[in-house]
Amino acid sequence: MFSKLIVAVGLFALAAPVTRGAVHNVTVGGPGVLKYDPEFVNADPGDIVVFTFKQKNHTVTQSSLDSPCAPIQNGFDSGFVPVADDATDFPIAQFQVQDTNPVWVYCRQANHCQQGMVFAINPGDKFPTFQSNAVGNNAASSSSSAAATTTNSATATAPAASQSVVTVTATVTVDGTTQTTTYGSYPGSAAPTAVSPQDHVIMVGQDGALTFSPSNITAQVGDTLTFRFVTKNHTATQSSFASPCSPLSETSTSGQVGFDSGL
Repeated sequence: MFSKLIVAVGLFALAAPVTRGAVHNVTVGGPGVLKYDPEFVNADPGDIVVFTFKQKNHTVTQSSLDSPCAPIQNGFDSGFVPVADDATDFPIAQFQVQDTNPVWVYCRQANHCQQGMVFAINPGDKFPTFQSNAVGNNAASSSSSAAATTTNSATATAPAASQSVVTVTATVTVDGTTQTTTYGSYPGSAAPTAVSPQDHVIMVGQDGALTFSPSNITAQVGDTLTFRFVTKNHTATQSSFASPCSPLSETSTSGQVGFDSGL
């Protein structure tokens, strides 16, 4: 097990304990990198593991050998740590090893774990199994997500009259990747779910202009958005109100990914 998680921004000076153990440095992510480096360490009680968060938005979250991509109860979790592409000082998380039992870790950002972004302390000969279990969850997660989307969509379009809050799921598919947002809606609200979904067409860069046309729409749950790219080279990338010029995946502190058409 680990002692209390300590997260800091920038350079971090370790206080000297009475019995100082070894320090193991682990890099989390980086430009175009979905991995911990190294992917595992062998540590003794009293050793310190220092995770340095590099570019993009990752976590250090404790899991288990059998369920690598799910947090364990009462396990540690760094939370999402967004790091800008031009950052020079990097946040760190420090852990102290308490015993020699295996400790399993994953990144809970989107499907990073299912792509093999896992880490372990004292895994013995079990690390290949741990990583294989994580990658093997990819197909199961996709099937489960598809089934959940179908069920929630039916609930949203035909809510029971007795329900006080309806769970609504909005789904956007970009380049074969589906992003889903779920939230609550009160029946009879000012903007009820449309009975017949509409397709909203947005022109991207029409007539050489650097604009989306129209620049905003009002859509109901179940509607679709079709982005039509005309001339030059543009993207349709989801951002946030506070950081409109940065991808949502880089600024979210709650794990939201957002869609991105790519160039």
